[in-house]
Amino acid sequence: MRLFFDFLPILLFFVVYKLYGIYPATATAIVATAVLIAGFWLRFRRVEKAHLLTLAIVTLFGGATLLFHDPTFIKWKPTVAYWLFGLGFLGSQFISRTNLTERMMGQALSAPAAVWTRLNYAWGLFFIAMGGLNLYVAYNFSENAWVNFKLFGSLGLTLLFIVAQGLYLARVAEHKEPPAPGEEA
Repeated sequence: MRLFFDFLPILLFFVVYKLYGIYPATATAIVATAVLIAGFWLRFRRVEKAHLLTLAIVTLFGGATLLFHDPTFIKWKPTVAYWLFGLGFLGSQFISRTNLTERMMGQALSAPAAVWTRLNYAWGLFFIAMGGLNLYVAYNFSENAWVNFKLFGSLGLTLLFIVAQGLYLARVAEHKEPPAPGEEA
């Protein structure tokens, strides 16, 4: 469900781009991201930092695209987001006792510290590589090819990465049993 939430604005961007072009698609991405975050807040009474960062980036780069009528800005948006997330993962190795990957999955899985470190580096490097790949496609292919890559390429590569990570974790990690009602974790 989380992956769907994260990719819904991209899907809407894609559909509106195919029907109306880059500028209406950009406006749609900004509005869709804001609406999804508001819905997340209404349902769970919290907002994840990653979602707020994504909203800030899409608003900044999407707003610049609309203001200056230049699609270059929106093409840079995924790269900036990927690179910030990548730096967040890599930086968490050095500024906290528990890296980002372990914080996100540690409640469900038990694994040695070396496993969490490897996974955390893998996520950081994956995001850095995705940012570079986005720029490569944006500057070496047509706008239409970039939009197709933004939906199908990035989603496909992310799903492949998650499956590879899952296969790795299946070999080296143990699932934690949730505490019984009334017991503390």
